[in-house]
Amino acid sequence: MPWVQLQIPADPDTADQLEDLLMEMGSDAVSMEDAADQPLFEPDPGTTPLWNQTTVTGLFQSDRDIEQLCADIRDAWHQQTQQALPEIDVTLVEDKDWERAWMDDFQPIKFGERLWIVPSWHQAPDPEAANLMLDPGLAFGTGTHSTTALCLEWLDGQEIAGKQVTDYGCGSGILGLAALLLGAEHVIGVDTDPQALEASRENARRNNVSEHRLDLYLPGDDPDTQADIMLANILAQPLIGLAPRLAELTRPGGDLVLSGILFNQAREVMDAYEPWFIMDEPEQKEDWIRLTGRRKIG
Repeated sequence: MPWVQLQIPADPDTADQLEDLLMEMGSDAVSMEDAADQPLFEPDPGTTPLWNQTTVTGLFQSDRDIEQLCADIRDAWHQQTQQALPEIDVTLVEDKDWERAWMDDFQPIKFGERLWIVPSWHQAPDPEAANLMLDPGLAFGTGTHSTTALCLEWLDGQEIAGKQVTDYGCGSGILGLAALLLGAEHVIGVDTDPQALEASRENARRNNVSEHRLDLYLPGDDPDTQADIMLANILAQPLIGLAPRLAELTRPGGDLVLSGILFNQAREVMDAYEPWFIMDEPEQKEDWIRLTGRRKIG
């Protein structure tokens, strides 16, 4: 059965209300997307930002009276807001296996020479490589974003066999698990979100990582174990605030890898870490920066 897609322009003040209205009208799915190619960078604490120009899309079954549905949506919107609704764009969408189409969008990705991120429904392209099985949708990072890719590429280029690694802001566990598959002895993962820690545990299980090689903590519960490699793919402002703590948790001579930093934020983050680390020149991928350094000795 084909579907009917209704698309309505909105702004940050109206998008959520319009989403609720489409659901009330019986939409099977509602989504929001950028209508003007506007990047969303670091949000203010406690906020969920939307684009200035947002398209709200509702998917309806095609047996609905679409002309009447659009009229009902306009009337309900006017009653709620006392304003006219922008033009509704109506499109007939062919029926398809949406789950299969979604899965087909995700292919194995290679980082450097040894490391692959492989969705679980794919065969590993190189069985002898370090293959991290990680499905999109289990939250908090799949390697496709530039910030994560920068860290994975760095890990692939290092000799990390037998090393102690800390992944601060571990999310899905992708960086710490990649380090383990590349030969690290032990990883400590830290994240503020309990769901992220559960995602890390689940990903460790599906990659047959022994429980004793990965320990996961909320901040404040993590031990003072010093790492040979400190990884932190977060955002610039939290990284600046964490500088003393991450320095404390990195052994003298140990490596520091920071990401989640925009190009124009690199200098400020470097300044925060230079009291403890000898910092390298930034490495850029698209709009994002990776910073690396070594913990000063003495």
